[in-house]
Amino acid sequence: MEFTELADYALAPGMLTEWLPEATAQWADDPRPASYIHEAHLRRTADGTHDDGRESWLGAAFRLSGPLDHDAFRVAVREWIDRHEPLRSHAELGADGLIRRRTVPPGGIDLDEVRHEFEFDEDTVQERVLDLFDELTSPHRWPAYLFVTLEHTDPEDGCTVFFAADHSLIDGFSVVLVAHELTALYCEAAAGPPALLVPTGSYIDFGAEERSAAVGVDHRHSAVDVWRGALMRSKGRLSEFPLDLGPKPVRRVAQRAVSEWVFDAAQAAAFNALCHRSGQNFFAGILAGVAEANLALTGNTLLRTVTPVHTRHDQRWATSLGWFVGLAPIEFDIAGAPDFAAATARAAEAISATKPAAKIPFARVEEILGVPIRPRFVVSFMDVRFVPMAQEWPEIQARALRSRHYSHDVYLWVNRTPHGVNVSVRFPGTDTATENVVRFLAHVREALTAALGSGTTTGQ
Repeated sequence: MEFTELADYALAPGMLTEWLPEATAQWADDPRPASYIHEAHLRRTADGTHDDGRESWLGAAFRLSGPLDHDAFRVAVREWIDRHEPLRSHAELGADGLIRRRTVPPGGIDLDEVRHEFEFDEDTVQERVLDLFDELTSPHRWPAYLFVTLEHTDPEDGCTVFFAADHSLIDGFSVVLVAHELTALYCEAAAGPPALLVPTGSYIDFGAEERSAAVGVDHRHSAVDVWRGALMRSKGRLSEFPLDLGPKPVRRVAQRAVSEWVFDAAQAAAFNALCHRSGQNFFAGILAGVAEANLALTGNTLLRTVTPVHTRHDQRWATSLGWFVGLAPIEFDIAGAPDFAAATARAAEAISATKPAAKIPFARVEEILGVPIRPRFVVSFMDVRFVPMAQEWPEIQARALRSRHYSHDVYLWVNRTPHGVNVSVRFPGTDTATENVVRFLAHVREALTAALGSGTTTGQ
């Protein structure tokens, strides 16, 4: 599944309906705390002046076949909201600096259905959906999520479902589950087969357990050591993208994005075999390719970046909706590496060495070190080949969506799907950044392709 912005999703003209959650039951005080990352997000966005603007949502788009059954869709969304407790809960940052939570019980949420009885063209669909998502997904309001359906009028029937939620409710892996769960519940509600979704735990319980586990962490913990060392070596700020991005614009300028497929399924399998022959994993091979691109363009053999790491370590959280993400700094040197296998081995050693960092919430590490952890160059990897319905993603035009960003950083996502490997990158909206990030991505692709073609490469 590709991670793109709404502007890059193929739209059709049609009739829009907005589905806005509303509480029909009494809110109850809930003593469970926000997770560390949720609290940090609330505090960072409290005054609306953080670098990345007000928008911080993730979302999904996918198609349902045939005319939309509005009643069945309503039932499906209500069942889905009952399934995932964070959608029925709200953690609010008060004027006194304290965070308080309130929660609605299952069955306590309905949907306000707003139908537009006229046809939208493609441009107006994009404008309307984007405005709704930007406006109605703030972490400081409830609900911080919504659905929009587009019933096609041309060239074929069918319906596209759009969903967005603030990042505090959802992460990248949660996003790729949305199409399957909603489709299964919709088919069941329309008198189809049972959804048969596996039971799932609540991210709110995860946050409470995370807090309890982190109480005893202090400056002696290995995770703190990893971050302390990374920050010292990068002089107190995490390392930037290796090439020039140009000066940060004085006014807010939306970031640009590129998405491309670097391997098909067969090539991905061959690359995986290449990595495993040298005793390493797929992600280590990807990082080796990034390091070789860095060497080719800068002459620097040292690669420093940050990678997200999932925290779904218990089966209860396997299909939960939430922000199950830790961070780990990655640093390795490929100087003298004779071939791709050696470079991959060094990347694997770096991954292993920094694993402890992701086990402790980085917001807790910030508290201990008294230093903000602000990634500026991130390389993310997800293997989503075995997510339910993954084989059908191209057929139903399933995409993961992200909001516009305005920060002066570079994020690179590598996703292995049943159909190959997609690389998506967002970067500052300057001409200098565009030229250099596109050039860097081309060298990463060349390094990976060369490794695949020959089995070994030094990149030197």
